[in-house]
Amino acid sequence: MNRYLPLLALAALVAICIAAWSVAPRALLGAYLATWWFCCGLVMGGLANVWVHNLTGGRWGEVIREPLLELSRLVWILALLFLPMLIGMHDLYSWVSRASTGAQRWTDELPAHSAWFKSLWLTPWFFVVRSVFYLVVWTLLASLSRSPSLRRSARFSAAALIVYGLTVSLAAVDWVMSLMPIWYSSVFGMLVGLSQALAGMALAAVIATRMRPLPPPIIFRDLGNLLLMYVMTWAYLAFTQFLIIWAENLPHEIAWYIPRMEHGWLYVAWLLAVFHFLAPLLILLFRNAKEAPALLGALAVGLLAAHQLDVWWTIFPSLPVDWLQWLWTVPLVIIAFFVAGYVAIRKGSGSATATAAGADYV
Repeated sequence: MNRYLPLLALAALVAICIAAWSVAPRALLGAYLATWWFCCGLVMGGLANVWVHNLTGGRWGEVIREPLLELSRLVWILALLFLPMLIGMHDLYSWVSRASTGAQRWTDELPAHSAWFKSLWLTPWFFVVRSVFYLVVWTLLASLSRSPSLRRSARFSAAALIVYGLTVSLAAVDWVMSLMPIWYSSVFGMLVGLSQALAGMALAAVIATRMRPLPPPIIFRDLGNLLLMYVMTWAYLAFTQFLIIWAENLPHEIAWYIPRMEHGWLYVAWLLAVFHFLAPLLILLFRNAKEAPALLGALAVGLLAAHQLDVWWTIFPSLPVDWLQWLWTVPLVIIAFFVAGYVAIRKGSGSATATAAGADYV
């Protein structure tokens, strides 16, 4: 009976989420998108780091590659879990309800040629086709990455990084940026992809610090150096985007930052500046800190928490939802994803290490 308890709990949570959908559809779907995007970032970001290791080599990758490859078995499940977003796109994306008006829905804010292209791009059926395409490509890349002939192929890894970089950038535009359809940023896709790679490396560092016996200190130093690189690059891209947009001060560009300076979101931005950049930077500058498994593991967990906060900060202010609705929809969806991940890993994982990592963070 005990082995069926997770399935029963999952069924109950799904029923509760469906009921919540009817009560607060936009809040429930916004929380769902943020949680799904976070989990997808862990899995695909980890896989991207495996591809990087295939291109660069190094002892650091030998430690973490198998758990991350096993975790990539969840990609097809994540692809299926995106289905509620397609079903509820009318509730989540404001541009869907006005799709029948064509380019006229953008003529007040954009020039004629830009309005025409945006109208074509943000057409519901085209949005669905692109979304399915991204998910199929990621599932295929994950499957090929585990095949014996391609697990260490440098050519395949180079092509996979290029394909993933392009598709994750477009997916970020479609699924996240289009929550505010008038706003755009040429660096946004790169920033989101880099954030996922950072999250994947942080998860890899947590996995390494939980291995028994522990890897040698030089492995942790390499992982710490890679985390430092990701943290600095993330900060550079995020600040560059903010600086250019704020300096130009164009209404359709600063519209994305204005709600992120209201209703407490400005304090969240400062938390991200401290815990997603400044504090990790100061700690990772010291070799002794990087070579200490306990400290590096705690730092990696903190970066995962900061990444989740960054996902919330990226998605939630774009939606006209009251704070009180976030307070109950977000925990509900996170618990549902946790239970779903636990059930999926117990049923299909072939690696004890990946099981522990996935149960804790997916």
